[in-house]
Amino acid sequence: MLPISDRFRDAVQFALELHDDHARKGDRGVPYIAHLFGVASLVMEHGGDEDATIAALLHDAVEDRGGQPTLDRIRERFGPRVAEIVVGCTDAITAPKPKWRPRKEAFIAQLADADEATRLVTGCDKIHNARAILRDVHARGDEVFAIFAGGKDGTMWYYRTIADLLLKLGPPAVAAELDRIVTDIERLIAVPD
Repeated sequence: MLPISDRFRDAVQFALELHDDHARKGDRGVPYIAHLFGVASLVMEHGGDEDATIAALLHDAVEDRGGQPTLDRIRERFGPRVAEIVVGCTDAITAPKPKWRPRKEAFIAQLADADEATRLVTGCDKIHNARAILRDVHARGDEVFAIFAGGKDGTMWYYRTIADLLLKLGPPAVAAELDRIVTDIERLIAVPD
C-alpha cells in the first residue's frame, strides 16, 4: 500500500493552489482538481509509486499554470524524478502553445521514448479524459467535440494513436482500458475503420 506521506499531502496542497480557479473543459464548472485527483487515483490503482502519483497530481501544472517557472518549483519541491515525469506528460512549456497538431505529434513522439512511470501517468490522464468524452458523447453526441482544438477527427486521431502506442509499450492494463474506452467512443460516433 502506498503510504500517504507529508510529501504527498504537500503535493495535494500545491495542486489545489495551482488550480484553485481552474475548471474542467466542457464539464460546466467542475473544479479542475477533480481531474487531477482522478488521474492520481488511477495511477495508485495501477501500482504507481509516490513519485508517479505526485506527478499525476501535477501533470498539467507546467502547460496550464506557469511553464518553466512552475516546473522549477516542482523540481525544487518534489525532486527531479517528479519533474521528469511531469515534463514527459507535458505537450507545451511555452506560452502561447504551438499549433495543436504539431504539438500533439511531438508529444506522441516524446511518449514513444518515455519511461514506464511517464507512460503510466499519461495513460491514466488519457483514461480519465476519455471517460469524460465518452460520458459527454452519450449525453450530447458529436457536439461535444466543438470544445476541442482538434475537433472530432483530430481528437479521435490523438486518443487512438496514444492508445495504440500504449498497447505496444505498456503499461498493459492501462493501455487495455484506454483502448476499450476509445473503441466505445469510436463506435458511438461511427469512426470508420
